[in-house]
Amino acid sequence: MSDSPILIVCASCSTKNRLAKDKLNNNPVCGKCGKSVLSISPIMANDKNFSRYVNDNDLPVVVDFWATWCGPCKQFAPTFEQVATEMATQACFVKLDTEHNQNTAGGYNIRSIPTLMILHHGKEIARMSGALPKAQFTQWLTKNLPTA
Repeated sequence: MSDSPILIVCASCSTKNRLAKDKLNNNPVCGKCGKSVLSISPIMANDKNFSRYVNDNDLPVVVDFWATWCGPCKQFAPTFEQVATEMATQACFVKLDTEHNQNTAGGYNIRSIPTLMILHHGKEIARMSGALPKAQFTQWLTKNLPTA
């Protein structure tokens, strides 16, 4: 059913919003803050709000575990941002700075960066380490992303 409701965590205020799946392309707004529920750029998560995005979203969550000192992370950042813009209605794209959010990074056993991960309803679906060219990143997502 395309009109069955799904839960989306607001990119701006982290509030859960229930909306019809077929309305995702209509730029839905948050019932609390009034801003767009979806983000066309990656959400900068932290130890406090990361679990909310991962556990409370019906959309799959694509995470870039990175650090400011990491050269490949900096090189991959524009690719992640571009794909996040292109696929904003298919997944929630989140970045987590592992240096400043060590509890979350440790909980996911992050040993190298960048590490890319797809999570859905709190469960890890896929993981890949290393920066990817856009075509390979998109192919990896297409192969591994579950539908909401």
